[in-house]
Formats: sequence, structure tokens, C-alpha cells
Amino acid sequence: MPMPTDIGIIDCMLGIPEAEDRGDWYASFRPLIKDKQTLSQFAMPAQYMFKDIPVSGQQDDYLAWTVAQMDKHNVQRALVGWNDNDTSRRAKELYGDRFFFDLPTDPNMGVEGIRRIKRIHAEVGLSAVSVFPSGTLPQVAINHKYMFPLYAACEEMGLPILLNVGIPGPRIPMETQKVEHLDEVCWFFPELKVVMRHGAEPWEALAVKLMLKWPNLYYSTSAFAPKHYPKAIIDYANTRGADKVIYAGYFPMGLSLDRIMADMQHVPFKDEVWPKFLRENAVKVFGL
Repeated sequence: MPMPTDIGIIDCMLGIPEAEDRGDWYASFRPLIKDKQTLSQFAMPAQYMFKDIPVSGQQDDYLAWTVAQMDKHNVQRALVGWNDNDTSRRAKELYGDRFFFDLPTDPNMGVEGIRRIKRIHAEVGLSAVSVFPSGTLPQVAINHKYMFPLYAACEEMGLPILLNVGIPGPRIPMETQKVEHLDEVCWFFPELKVVMRHGAEPWEALAVKLMLKWPNLYYSTSAFAPKHYPKAIIDYANTRGADKVIYAGYFPMGLSLDRIMADMQHVPFKDEVWPKFLRENAVKVFGL
């Protein structure tokens, strides 16, 4: 059925640019990239996968510009990565009712990383922690021993953890993001809320099977234009998984909100799925 227009949408992956050049967003894993095309031609390392990457143009206030884009499409709130800089602090101070925050984290930091999470959570009030396993340096798998202190800390603090799963878009190795790795994590940390990001492809059927198995495992649609949502995920949401699939976009990293919402009109969710997908599941998982 068509997407309803009267729901205040919660977008569970959105970014706030700080300049038109966004190369610093990917600096942490640039040493992993070896192919010349990515290094010399791409504005973002998965550019071969996206058409018409959004261009903000020169803005006097990128934060206000981002909020205006949200308003245009009835995006009431958005989850953004906390960078502990002026942009993040202004977002919280000026638009605390519009933004909530996850903390991108590198498990290679060890105990200092745990202390950082606790410090920033005490200061900011985080809603989640996030890890890009293939983008850590060196790479750390979802079920690697370095990840377990993060999982333990998140479970103790009641914070969900967001994990990129499936083949990564950038041309870097995929082994660390195999969906099968989640099984051990969900078994060992049964109270931890784990949210899959970035598609889980080509193992989306396995992702569904694991969500059926583990009550606290969820799926978000980040980095996918709605026309490319995996059929297995749509079918799952329309049957037994209405409470497990969460809307997340990819603006402005790879998709415009114009593109996302135009595509969204054609996603064949059932009427009763839309409110959960666009809003209610995010409220539940992130404690909004």
C-alpha cells in the first residue's frame, strides 16, 4: 500500500555535512583502499553504487540546511553520528528535539574506547553505539574478541549497537561483516539490542532467519534506495517481522531525501507495517 503522509518519520541514519567536501567522513579506513579509481576519482568510497550523490552546495549553515531537508519530507527526528565537535554540539543545543545520536566506535581502542563511550554517554545521552567492522583499522569481525567488551558495555548501559553487515560498499574485504557472525553475539548477549545496517546482502535470507531466532536482532534499511530493498526483507516485514524492520536512509552520504521518499511510494508494505517501519520501531528500539 502507498506510504502514508501523516506519520512523523524517524530516520535512523542521517548525516550533517560540515562542508561540501566530505572526504573526512571516510578518512579512518582510507588506508585499506588500494584501487586507483576509488583513491583518485570517488568523492565517497562506494560511489560506483550510487547515482546522483547529493550536493549541498556552499551553505552558510549546513545544520539549518539539513533540518530544512528533513522538514521538506516530514522527517521529524534523525539518528546521526556524534563527532564530539562543534556541529554535533550545535545540533544537540539548537535542535535537541530533532536529533538523537549514536557514537561511531573502533573496537581497536580497547578499554579507552569503553571509557570514551561512557564519558560521552554521560555528557550527551547517547541512543546507540555504532561500528563499521570492515572499516576498522585493522579490521575487526562482528564476533571477534575485541568486540565483546563493547557489547558488554552497551548491554550494561542499555544502548543498542548498530553494526554494518553484508558485503561492504567500499572496495575493502568483507569477511568481518558476514551475517553468520551475529549468531554468536546474539547468543552470548541475549539482552543486547543489535541493529543490522547496510543491507546484509547477499545473506539477507540468513538475516531474516536470525531475526526469527533472536528477539533483540533488528534490521535497518540504511544505504539502500527503497526500490532496492531486498525482497526477503519486505516479505518478512509484511508477515512475521513488522516489529523488526526500521527505516534508515543515507542522506547526504549517498542518497537525497527527494530520491528516498520518491522511491518509498512504491514499496509494497502492508498498511499496518508503515507506522512501525517509519516510526514506532525506532521509538521502541532506541527508547525515544
